[in-house]
Amino acid sequence: MTLPGTDTPTDPLATELLALALEAARRAGALLRDGRPADLGVAATKSSPIDVVTEMDIAAEKLITGFLAEHRPHDGFLGEEGASSAGTSGVRWVIDPLDGTVNYLYGLPTWAVSIAAERDGVTVAGVVEAPMRRETFRAVRGGGAYLNDRPVRCRPAPSLDQALVSTGFNYVTTVRTRQAAIAARLIPRLRDIRRGGSAAVDLCDVAAGRLDGYYERGLHPWDLAAGALVAREAGALTGGRPGTPADGDLTVAAAPGVFEPLQALLEEYGAWHD
Repeated sequence: MTLPGTDTPTDPLATELLALALEAARRAGALLRDGRPADLGVAATKSSPIDVVTEMDIAAEKLITGFLAEHRPHDGFLGEEGASSAGTSGVRWVIDPLDGTVNYLYGLPTWAVSIAAERDGVTVAGVVEAPMRRETFRAVRGGGAYLNDRPVRCRPAPSLDQALVSTGFNYVTTVRTRQAAIAARLIPRLRDIRRGGSAAVDLCDVAAGRLDGYYERGLHPWDLAAGALVAREAGALTGGRPGTPADGDLTVAAAPGVFEPLQALLEEYGAWHD
């Protein structure tokens, strides 16, 4: 069995899971795009704009889990908005129905639906749907990474002082202040730093060669599961602190040659520490 747009053979189950993730992400993306009030950022009909965003977030997750459960009733779920079940099939769906909620609130285009499928704890398929950018990133383990139907690869590594790197900041003020201090130390060592507002999109932008690297502290599994797979399948390296996988302490994704010195600097600066 092969995926559309590629001659690369893939695992049949991973291909099935990817197809379901693509359709679920498309439907959720359309719901979020078309259901967002035009004046959400300035005046909402609910008690606050945040309430509207939360309602859309929950509605998108329910749409995704309902669609997936209809087709695969024995799978488990882990979702940002509370979906949690073990399942009995060995497959678990890791879902962020709206990654980049502040961007969504303000009408900025960088937000996404992120859906990953794990089999026996290993991520085998992932989709990041960014409706306002008209972009769908997808990957299956061992099958490469695609933007819409075009294969993507991370950029050849520049020297670290020529690397464009993205990061994100926590909602907690004390943590965000610490993260800003780390960024200030990094800026003289890099070409520049960007802050996109969606971990899933940042990871995919590494995959597409739009960024040389990305790092962030405080991510959850649903923030990074799909995007990290896309990045790896595009040739990027992903990890956390040296010798550990990407996790809540630290997530790093970058082209080989940028990953290693960036990770070393983040360790030296204590980027994993609040």
